[in-house]
Order: sequence, then structure tokens, then C-alpha cells
Amino acid sequence: MGTEAAAAGKKKRTGLRPGLRVGLPAPEQQGSYREVFRFRRSWPAIIILLVLDIVFLIPAVTTAGKSIEMWQQPEDLFDLVGALFTTFWLMGWSLAPLLMTAILLVLLFGREVVSASRDGVEVFLGLPFIGLAARYQVSHMRNLRLEHPAPKSGTSWRGSHLVFDYGANTGEIGSSLNELDLAAIRGRIEAATGENIRVGEALPEELANPWDQDAAERSVSAVTQDERDTTLGSATTLALIVANLIPLLGALFWQWDLGALMVLYWAESAIIGFFNLCKILVIGRWSGIFLGIFFLGHFGGFMAGHFLFIYTLFVEGLGEGSSSGGDLRAVAEMFTSLWPALLVLFLSHGYSFFANFLGRREYLQRTVKKQMSEPYGRIVLMHLVIIFGGALSMALGEATPALVLLIAAKTLVDVRA
Repeated sequence: MGTEAAAAGKKKRTGLRPGLRVGLPAPEQQGSYREVFRFRRSWPAIIILLVLDIVFLIPAVTTAGKSIEMWQQPEDLFDLVGALFTTFWLMGWSLAPLLMTAILLVLLFGREVVSASRDGVEVFLGLPFIGLAARYQVSHMRNLRLEHPAPKSGTSWRGSHLVFDYGANTGEIGSSLNELDLAAIRGRIEAATGENIRVGEALPEELANPWDQDAAERSVSAVTQDERDTTLGSATTLALIVANLIPLLGALFWQWDLGALMVLYWAESAIIGFFNLCKILVIGRWSGIFLGIFFLGHFGGFMAGHFLFIYTLFVEGLGEGSSSGGDLRAVAEMFTSLWPALLVLFLSHGYSFFANFLGRREYLQRTVKKQMSEPYGRIVLMHLVIIFGGALSMALGEATPALVLLIAAKTLVDVRA
């Protein structure tokens, strides 16, 4: 019975699902049942993880000190970019020791708390002060039994433990238990809840309805149909074209030169990265926080180095005496002069985010892995066009027709993307 239910759960996550929350374990109530199960400790694993954690922490601590020192007195653009790059690198690197420290704390102090009352059964996994809790209704719990996992299975760390069926899926309780524990825990749960844990097959209604994760499959056709609306005449595309007209006006009427356009297009890449971070958080939810920090680390480092390249090549130029390091006041004044275009670009990409990604529910058919790499393809293609177009403009002495051609080529790349 349990094997059949587990197999069904692997094929498709359907039927009942427990209520999930992050926080403290449920407080003990009068007449309720509450029992704490300590995690089995593996000292070899703890020692190995501790050594690895220290190895990763050493460069993180030294780099943090260097980053603080660099932020104290940035004298020019080169210093600022160095501080930014170091900070973003530190963000990405620090995730590894933070994750290992969290796992180490769980291995040392982790526990499982089982609580039962008239409201149902809650199984809490985590540390004494934070963890993940799953709440089950006893009327839907079935076939509470003792299970002996295989040595190298995913639940081998528990040893002999209790398993119960819940819809098409299973739940687990405790570690290093025996038949006497099974009888005692069953009796305490049933006494605290006033209901019996039944034996038998699941009811049809307990197996119906896909889990929320399968909502993407139900919505793919609708989302795909909606995406067909993003044609040349769609509001999203028109907003993008209007945003790209601002640089054209700047080149024709406001005397924006090649350097200003390159900085503006760099800033647009940063805007794309910002909204991509928002998308990662929407798709990943809780995991999106961790993965969003990782994305911010590697994307931010890339953008910092990229700006130094753009500024040195197209703003200062490579001529003799041009290696001043970049005056920070001049950089700030350049961004200030570009504020109308920056505002329009931000609003354009923001409209696409709310109208398409959220409004048309594009997030239902995206994964965090795909979303993390998505901006790079567009940015690389866009900047290949920009750099080659910029080289042409430099060769022609920054003639206005060359700048117009560059803007037109970049707009075409945006629309096709």
C-alpha cells in the first residue's frame, strides 16, 4: 500500500498536500502531544564539513576586510569599480560558507518536533529557533508504520522511522525507532487529536487535483497564446521602441556623443539585471532569496568590470594621457545628464515585467536556472552590436549618421529579443 502510494507520488505530485510554514515549532498546549526527536549525528560528516567551512571562510573574511578598506576612500572610477567587483565577488563566495555553516548547525543541533492536538499533526524539522513545519489532518493520514530504509537511500540518516501515507504522498517521523515506539506514538497522536489513523487505500478525493507545482503545465497553452500578442504592434514592443527613441533624440538634438550612448546602454543592462533579479525572487520564492544573492554576485561583478571597459574605451578613449582612472564627479555628471533616457528605459522594462511576466503569468513556465542565465544572452548580443557599431562610429569620427545607425541596430536587436 505504502509503496504504491509512494510510486504514485513520484510519478505525479497530486492529491492532498500538507500546510507548510517557516518559523518556530508549535507551542505545547494543554491536552496535546509533543515529542522531540534529535537528529542522528554523524561525527565524520560533521568534522569534514567543519574543515571545509573553515577553508571557505578564510578567503571570505580576508576579502571582506579588503572590501571595507576599498570602500573607505575611492579616489577615482578604477577604485570604485574595484570596490564594487570585490563586494559582488564576496556576495557570491560567501554563500558557500553560509550554506555549510547552516548545514553544520543542523547536523549538530537539528531536531524534529512532532505536535498533535485537535487542530491536527505538525512535524517540525530544523533548529530550535527556526525550521520548516508541515501540518497534516489526522482524518487523511493512513497506514502509520515502521520503515527500515536501505543503507544508501535518501532516508538512511533516519534509521528505522515512522512513515504514513497522505493522499498520494508520504510523511516521515523520527529516527532510530522500534515497534514499541510505533505503538506509543500512534496512541498519543490519536488521544491528542480524538481521531484514529486509518488503514487502507486513499479515497478518490484525496488523490484528485494536482499540486500547485503542476499549475504551470495547466497554463502553458494559455501563456503561449498570450505571448503571441507581443508582436510589433503590442504595447510592450511599442514601449521598447519609444524607449530606444530617447537615445536617438539625444544624438540628434542634445549632443549626446558615443561615450554617453555606451554608458546609457550599459545602464540598460543594469536595469535588465534588476528586473531579472525580481523574476528570480518570484519564481524561486524562498529559494529565490539564496539564488538571487548568487545572481547578484556574479552579474554585479560582470557589470562592474564591463563599465570600466566601456568608460575607458568609449568615454576617455585610448589615446595618450587618457588613463586618468576616471573622475567620479565626471561620471556622476554623465549619469545625471542621461536621466530622461534612464527613466524611460526603467519604465519600459518595468512595464514588460508587470504586463508580461506577472500579468500573463510567464513565471509559471520558467525555472530559476533558466532565469538566472537569461539576461546574459541578450546582453552579450546587444553589446556585440554596440561595440562593433561604436568602433564604426569612432572610425567615422563619431558622425551623427553612424550613431543613428548604431541606435537603429540596437533597437532591432531589442525587438527581436
